[in-house]
Amino acid sequence: MQQTGKRSGPLPWLKPAVFMGSLTPIAAIVLRGLSGELGANPTEQALNQLGLVALIFLVAALACTPLKTLFGWTWPLRLRRMLGLFAFFYAALHVSTYTGLDQTFDWPAIWADVTKRKLIFVGFAAFVLLIPLAVTSTNGAVKRMGFARCKLRHRLAYVAPTLGVLHFIWRVKKDISEPATYGAVLGALLLVRVMTTLRARAPQIRVPPRNNPGLTDYQTQPRECPRTRQPPPSPMWGTRALTNWKWSRDGT
Repeated sequence: MQQTGKRSGPLPWLKPAVFMGSLTPIAAIVLRGLSGELGANPTEQALNQLGLVALIFLVAALACTPLKTLFGWTWPLRLRRMLGLFAFFYAALHVSTYTGLDQTFDWPAIWADVTKRKLIFVGFAAFVLLIPLAVTSTNGAVKRMGFARCKLRHRLAYVAPTLGVLHFIWRVKKDISEPATYGAVLGALLLVRVMTTLRARAPQIRVPPRNNPGLTDYQTQPRECPRTRQPPPSPMWGTRALTNWKWSRDGT
């Protein structure tokens, strides 16, 4: 019997479950705000929670490729785009809460904050870097951009969370243990990415087989010592043996 329709991949419940779970933070913030559980300053509390959730989604999106590299898991790659878009979604809510509820659309005051306070400037810069990532996340946009531009776009995905961690550190001021934890996780992910890139760029040395008929004896066999007519010692014998053989070869 022939199957009709598209064949579903492994874990067909994964994306719907992650999608619904990703909406839980905003639902919890709204419910807490309606019930008056956001404290004495609900705007500031909502602002902090939305920014933290955006940072969590950014780090989670960056963790997908290292998980594939370290453990061979392929399912995180299926969630990378969704996690990145949810990071932009919560970052946009974070900025909207700041401009609409905290500053009440006072654009001169907002401009003064962005230009004079490094905390606001870094956070705004991180959000601006997320905009091209979100706009060009579709398959059609990726095809139109080409490989070189997509590679540059991926680099922005590492700059934005770095600025987000710095924004978080300056936000809390005193106890930086929580933002330092996110910074350590982000640093570990970046290290895995850098090591993977360096290993891929490293030249691979291919040793031809000794019984290859297309190679001469000079290419396959080690050179003999001119005095003793003996092949050079194996490198596993140590540096001293190699040095002694070199002296005898030079006649000294």
